[in-house]
Amino acid sequence: MGRKATVATCALNQWVLDFEGNTERILRSVEVAKAGGAKYRLGPELEICGYGCADHFYESDTLLHSFQALKVLLESPVTQDIICDVGMPVMHHNVRYNCRVLFLNRKILLIRPKMLMANSGVYREMRWFSPWNRPRHVEDYFLPRMIQEVTGQDTVPFGDCVLSTKDTCIGTEMCAELWNPDSPHIHMGRDGVEIFTNSSASHHELRKADQRVQLIRSATAKKSETQAFLRVKVDFSLSTSNDVFLPTQQPLQWRFHTPEEEISLGPACWLWDYLRRSGQAGFLLPLSGGVDSSSTACIVHSMCTLVCAAVADGNLQVLEDVRRVVGDTSYNPQDPKELCGRVFTTCYMSSENSSEDTRSRARELAAQIGSTHLNFSIDAAVKGILGIFSAVTGNWPRFRARGGSHRENLALQNVQARVRMVLAYLFAQLSLWARGRPGGLLVLGSANVDESLTGYFTKYDCSSADINPIGGISKTDLRGFLRYCADRFQLSALDGILKAPPTAELEPLTDGQVSQTDEADMGMTYSELSVMGRLRKVSKCGPFSMFCKLIQAWKDVLSPAEVAQKVKRFFRMYSVNRHKMTTVTPSYHAESYSPDDNRFDLRPFLYDTRWRWQFKTIDDQVTRDSLCFREH
Repeated sequence: MGRKATVATCALNQWVLDFEGNTERILRSVEVAKAGGAKYRLGPELEICGYGCADHFYESDTLLHSFQALKVLLESPVTQDIICDVGMPVMHHNVRYNCRVLFLNRKILLIRPKMLMANSGVYREMRWFSPWNRPRHVEDYFLPRMIQEVTGQDTVPFGDCVLSTKDTCIGTEMCAELWNPDSPHIHMGRDGVEIFTNSSASHHELRKADQRVQLIRSATAKKSETQAFLRVKVDFSLSTSNDVFLPTQQPLQWRFHTPEEEISLGPACWLWDYLRRSGQAGFLLPLSGGVDSSSTACIVHSMCTLVCAAVADGNLQVLEDVRRVVGDTSYNPQDPKELCGRVFTTCYMSSENSSEDTRSRARELAAQIGSTHLNFSIDAAVKGILGIFSAVTGNWPRFRARGGSHRENLALQNVQARVRMVLAYLFAQLSLWARGRPGGLLVLGSANVDESLTGYFTKYDCSSADINPIGGISKTDLRGFLRYCADRFQLSALDGILKAPPTAELEPLTDGQVSQTDEADMGMTYSELSVMGRLRKVSKCGPFSMFCKLIQAWKDVLSPAEVAQKVKRFFRMYSVNRHKMTTVTPSYHAESYSPDDNRFDLRPFLYDTRWRWQFKTIDDQVTRDSLCFREH
């Protein structure tokens, strides 16, 4: 007759190189696991040092401090009488591995190195770690002296092995190994392993949950031939003799969030985490009255809603953090709108090219979410800069609508945009000082992933900020998110924002109305940009292969020649502006086609923007298609 066992897993808010805080959070999670009756506690990947240490993994200090933290965990009375499974880097035979360390009652049971590495997308594990390429092979690992003094062990098993207790057999797996078609749990299951664990540092991405859940559900359905695993025997039981009354866990009914809900939750939590760790007193956002900056504003409002809900739920850590952020030890947030006013400043920076429509939309949204809103003109600053240029050169540039050249027109737009960035940082540093409050503000960016693809923004304008919660989200998803927020948070101001055409408002108005629109400037729609962005990154398409795919996908609306024109325009804009990605603001990674040059999309930033060979190949294909059409 089978026994019942209680096991515990956890997601911890670890911080890279915060060994003290990470160790405390690990110990608290063990306490919670034991309080729930668990006999096995599984933690996140590389939880002792933090998963994102990057090139700090090269440093011997990181390895040393990880073992020092492990020593604290081994010695703590909290970790007694429960199998603890923790993650840390380990050097074995002068090779660095990403490992799980399993211990019980001051004894290390085994060290299991990761076998299949995450090395695509935002992951670079092969840069810092080597995979353990010896399935079912186990060696002796000689423990550091500080650990020997605690455990009384000289060596412990190191390699691909499993844990055998008195009542079951447990196999350990790590993150990317679950996503591999030859996952270790397949072979473990064939050898009689009953419990698979998987420690993970897998990032959130829109619409990714379904794939993750399906992988977990299918884990026990895979079959294959295998060799036997070494079983590390431990004199310990996960079950008890009187477990007949212990309830059996029923299969989880996973609730899948919509993309709009994911945007309201993931980036909002990311913002709160960054704010509380940064030591700053809030955020400042240039609010233009358009979809992008309004989306950033709504994410901050969602963050305030989540913070108030956590405090109402009795979360003392969140209460402590929010009191520190606002600088009031007696503060008790209850109303998201009121909290928003304390931690969020928005500003509408108008110019002679701004319309009353965008000004009023920004003001109305700020009033509904509760931000402290500023409204001022940048014209004096722009004219001052142009005055300096004119004094030096004797020339005063003009907009194209007033007889100027393309170069003059672009330069005048850029001056406005860059002045806004300088003023945003000035107000972020001093606006709280002017109000008699301590601290500074983090500047938030609001450039979406589609604009980054083509570089449809000014380098060092308001897209340049401290962090950007929407930098990995498409315009299409952002519009859906605003529709969700209008209903979820009762923000009627979003209705007008969604109906208005996207515009930068950097060129002169015509009869008081906007004459410049984003999609007209780019020569393509945002939905077309999303499609081409996915083909470029996810489908790994160059110009010609993208053209070949799109003449089929768009055959009902565009001719081959029109598709060719859009593809060439996309790659020309992309290559001309790729240098902007080298200074792109750090953003929340939410899309698989993000052009983020810092972590995800490694490309040259100086291209031959003529793409002569590639574009000629497209033109030749268009000619052949036209001839075939005529013949038929």
